[in-house]
Amino acid sequence: MTIRVLLADDQTIVRTGMAMILSAEDDIEVVAQAADGVAAIQQADLHRPDVVLMDIRMPRLNGIEALRHLHRPGAAHIPKVVMVTTFDDDEYVHQALHHGACGFLLKDAGPRLLAEAVRSAASGEALISPSITVRLLQRFTRPAAAAPVRPSPLSERETEVTALVSRGHTNAEIAAALHISAGTVKTHLTNIQGKLGARNRVEIAAWAWESGLARRPSRA
Repeated sequence: MTIRVLLADDQTIVRTGMAMILSAEDDIEVVAQAADGVAAIQQADLHRPDVVLMDIRMPRLNGIEALRHLHRPGAAHIPKVVMVTTFDDDEYVHQALHHGACGFLLKDAGPRLLAEAVRSAASGEALISPSITVRLLQRFTRPAAAAPVRPSPLSERETEVTALVSRGHTNAEIAAALHISAGTVKTHLTNIQGKLGARNRVEIAAWAWESGLARRPSRA
């Protein structure tokens, strides 16, 4: 199936470059572009894309507010949103995490990573780049020192999967590390999301950093 993509960025050259890269992929179609958050919402309502690549800093309405609108309760169509960021956007990223962003992509990401981010978002395997998201989670999530210690709701295998997610591993890498199938990894992730009340892979990683799980030595 073709993945329908909306590009939202106030820089024409960035949108043009991403459109050229993605349009060369057989399974990806760029259905619309927007230069600000208001236009992004309008184009998303009109075209119902599977994935939105959303710049954080845009005129009229920034990417965070546009994300909140697209993921509002009762929305008829809720696309997967990957935030396009730079290394000085840290102050905004924590907000995006809590409003349902399923991944982050650097503006200067190469063609392979750009296409991978779109495919990952469309399949529910949101991109967790060690160079972006894990670094940001380390900075923004802190275990509460005074909070009471509670038993983890996760099984031993689910804990292993969660730890690897928090370190930026893909489903294929997790499967290889734990000697299980990719399908089994997906099943574990579905169960983990249900137990943690996490909406996506990013929130699983955030929980791992907040609980201290991501800081423990890896067993894989």
